[in-house]
Amino acid sequence: MRAISLFSGGLDSMLAIKLIKDQGIDVTALHIFTGFGGTKDVREELKRRAKMAGADFLAVDVREEYIQDILFSPKYGYGKNFNPCIDCHGYMFKIAKKLLADLDASFLVTGEVLGQRPMSQRKDALEQVRKLAQDEDKLIVRPLCAKLLEPTTPELKGWIDREKLLDISGRSRDRQLALAKEYGWDDYESPGGGCLLTEPVYSQKIREFIEFDQFTVETIDLLKFGRHFRLPNGAKLIVGRHKEDNEALQKLNPSDYEAFRLPVIGPYSLLQKKATKEEKELAAKIALTYGKSQKGQNYTVDVMGESFQVEPFETKSEMKKYFFDAKK
Repeated sequence: MRAISLFSGGLDSMLAIKLIKDQGIDVTALHIFTGFGGTKDVREELKRRAKMAGADFLAVDVREEYIQDILFSPKYGYGKNFNPCIDCHGYMFKIAKKLLADLDASFLVTGEVLGQRPMSQRKDALEQVRKLAQDEDKLIVRPLCAKLLEPTTPELKGWIDREKLLDISGRSRDRQLALAKEYGWDDYESPGGGCLLTEPVYSQKIREFIEFDQFTVETIDLLKFGRHFRLPNGAKLIVGRHKEDNEALQKLNPSDYEAFRLPVIGPYSLLQKKATKEEKELAAKIALTYGKSQKGQNYTVDVMGESFQVEPFETKSEMKKYFFDAKK
């Protein structure tokens, strides 16, 4: 028999797999890739962690569908930021449920812990998730807190032994950490991390972006890197902050933006193609201010096939009105 386990790479999801695997059930660790998991693609790391827990690994890219169906119209709303946690979990189970037949699997597993997260892991929220997932057959098992919940079909039918499942609740991680030590694990995602939609700055970047532009799959990564500026006629400018930022921005190659470089050492910059001539000149001036330029000196900067003679701003405060500031 096989189960499909939602897999984030965190300790809870690893332990959930281990508890089911130890009962003689094969497990596929399913990572549903929304794009909002962080600034790096860690799927290879997740594959290694899944193997450590005893599962094979499958990643499914749902970025386009997630934006269209979940991100901007969650039935149960958002958490403190732009995180539609209840709808997100229900959606992930729906994806996993569709894969049951393809993977010859019989039930679903998750590392959720009752009461660990105030929005999405209350008992009533777990029931909302079940309904969103259309889990009429009650195939979702939560091994870490199963003894605190109603028995599921896999338990009632004897596919798994309920007595070998756990009764963890609340935000303390003492029992999980003790189990990790027992299993010799030290490679797992830190608790509470991993979703950019729970972060205030990233969430505010989304809100600012959708005031001017349509949010697409490309936007997910664009908002992860660089300093963000909104120019007078609505074009967006993104200026790298450091070497890692510059390298990340170079890899993106978004269709609605064009890169430009400076005649001095400085940041890699992306400007929206809809920029007016005045915005192109302003973008050159802003980027130059962050480069190794001399105040009061003119430089020739090429932006989208046009050359501009510009000098850096005297102070960075002069650019403040264009700069995205999450504190506003």
